[in-house]
This record gives sequence, structure tokens and C-alpha cells, in this order.
Amino acid sequence: MAKDGWMSKNKQFKALLQQPNAFILPGAYDGMTARLIEESGFPAIYATGAGISNAQLGWADVGLTAVTEIADVVSRMSDVTNVPIVVDGDTGFGNALNLMRTVKQLERAGASAIQFEDQVAPKKCGHFGGKQVISKEEMIYKIKAAVDTRKDDDLSIIARTDALAIYGMGEALERANAYKEAGADVIFVEAPTTIEQLMEITANVPDIPHIINMVEGGSTPLVSLEEAEEIGFQIMLCANTVLRSAIKGIQESLRVLKQERSQQNIHSLICTWEERQDLFKLGQIKQWEKEYLEFDVAEGAPKR
Repeated sequence: MAKDGWMSKNKQFKALLQQPNAFILPGAYDGMTARLIEESGFPAIYATGAGISNAQLGWADVGLTAVTEIADVVSRMSDVTNVPIVVDGDTGFGNALNLMRTVKQLERAGASAIQFEDQVAPKKCGHFGGKQVISKEEMIYKIKAAVDTRKDDDLSIIARTDALAIYGMGEALERANAYKEAGADVIFVEAPTTIEQLMEITANVPDIPHIINMVEGGSTPLVSLEEAEEIGFQIMLCANTVLRSAIKGIQESLRVLKQERSQQNIHSLICTWEERQDLFKLGQIKQWEKEYLEFDVAEGAPKR
């Protein structure tokens, strides 16, 4: 920590992992949603690969995004927020060498933690069918490559395994423990289907923070933050709650607009003009204009 009390985003995330209480990690897909999450009081932001694919490309989460597209969105998020960003790095976009380049790009973009999974590339959403995984040995070396490549040791590496749906709990636990030994800072066993499986994960992969992925309508039963913490999870990931609520709100506003051909009854569905400008810091921009531009509008020339 610097003398003035400033703490890097990477250290902020490390501190979250070390605190006794679990926390909710909501997903964002652009600068606006990242800012909304921070201003709602959440301690960190998840740059969701599925959300970015849905919102930026208009396609399902089936591995269509490129690392440059993810890095671009993360950079925009980082520019307008002050809390850590956890980035969905998919498979690293290839083998261990590709993953090394991915680590460099996402770290430069502002990631405080990067999640990598052991699916075959191109990957699929963890709650879709038809997934395939690479060998445990290959993923171990990919994790080691990520750890060795990061410039800041406080950049956290999250290792996710999708083996549960394919090979069962025994293989998933074996992989989770191997990824922990390879240097991962956080473990993420994707798509357990029962409370008993959730308990089995945290009991059999001890002494490391765990992620529970809460997908509304997905494979894993929804639990509260308190329940997740009691089971032994440190992070409750809500990756696409924001995206799906935005879709619902937009659909309803468009329905009213099309049906009534008027905005008269749409006000309850949208934010106010003032709320919009406050969110996007118009007041701050005006202050900067006054401080740094100092133009005399009447004369059309700088005051100085």
C-alpha cells in the first residue's frame, strides 16, 4: 500500500480473497455495466465472456470472441472503474503459448484476475451440452505458463475445470487439486448439479478460494451468498444477471414504444435524464472543461 493509502486493484482483489466473508461478483459486458456494478457497491467486477459475446457480437457463448475483443472491452471497463476486474480468459485462446500472449494482453488491459478453463478450444458455455476438455497434464502446463508470464505476482490466476459434466466428480476433483498445485490462486469447478456436489468440491479441495457460478436456469442450484459461504465458497459469481436484466428491460421498453407509439408511459421503465448524466459523469467532465480548457466563449479564445 502506498503512503497515501492507495492500493492497486490487484492487491484489492487479493485482499478480497483473504477476507473471511464471501462476496458477490456480478458480470459486466461494457464500460456502462462495469460502472453500474461499482456504483451499486460491489467490490469487484467480472468481465463476462458470454456477456461480451452476446452484447458485442450478438452470438451465443460458443468461443467466437477473439482475445483482442475481450482486451478492448476490459480496457474500457478499467478506464472508468476503481475496483478489481476479473476477466474470463476462456481457454487462453489456444495452447500454452497462446495463453501466455493472452495473459500479457489482459494484464495490460487492466485485469486483476484472469480465469482459464480446461475446455477444448473453441469452448462453449459451461452450462451447455457437448463440451470437451483437454488433458489434465496440458492444463497444468497452461496454468504454469500463466503464473510464469504475469508481470505482477498479485495478478490472480483462476483455474476452472469443466470435467465434472464429462467424466464425473472424481476427475473434476483430481483436476482441481492438480491445478491448485500448479499455482492457481482460485479454483472453479463448473456446473455441479446438487448441493451435495457443491459440498464435495470445497471439502476435497481445501485451503484455496472457490468460485460458485450462479446461472439462473443453469445446471447448478441457486443458493444465497450466506449459503454459499457456509458451504465454503469465497466468490459467488453472477456472470450474466446484469445482461439478462438489461435484455428484459429493453424488450419491455420496445414493446410499449411499438404498441403505444408514444413515450408517455415509458418513464417507469427508463432512468431519468439526470440519472443518466450522473452515471456518465457529466458534472466531472464540465469540471475538467473549466479546469483545463478555460475558454472564453464570448471571445472564442483561451482565457490565458
